[in-house]
Amino acid sequence: MKKNYAKILLIIVMQLLLVSCQNTKQKIQKHVNIYNAAAEQFKGDNITGTTAKGFLAASKIEIRILTDLEQNETNKLAASKRFPDLLAEMIKKDQISKVLIEEGVAFDVYFLANNNTIFAQQFIDKEELAILENTNTSEQNKETAKL
Repeated sequence: MKKNYAKILLIIVMQLLLVSCQNTKQKIQKHVNIYNAAAEQFKGDNITGTTAKGFLAASKIEIRILTDLEQNETNKLAASKRFPDLLAEMIKKDQISKVLIEEGVAFDVYFLANNNTIFAQQFIDKEELAILENTNTSEQNKETAKL
């Protein structure tokens, strides 16, 4: 029994060491690969797919969220209202990685219509992440106060 725990603990420690030994460019590539592998789970509510692409020289990850919505003012307004909540959910689920942002990586996230035109777009770096987290926290406090 103790040997099994020791083996599991050793494996976890080794994985943590391997991850910590990666440089930022390797972490970007790993994040993009994991994101794209899990992209199938992201469908629903008019979202037809999503992809991530890493730009190693610029330390940036571009995320495109594809929808089946037509580009018109009604859909653009609805998308722009929904987009901040979607970003907050992505941050919470580590689809937009706080760790990478702290290392200087930026995320450029696009919410696209069915013809690949932009409904909403957000560039998230350290400063913008702080703003998003403060906005999200104050909104949660407002909701709590209403109860």
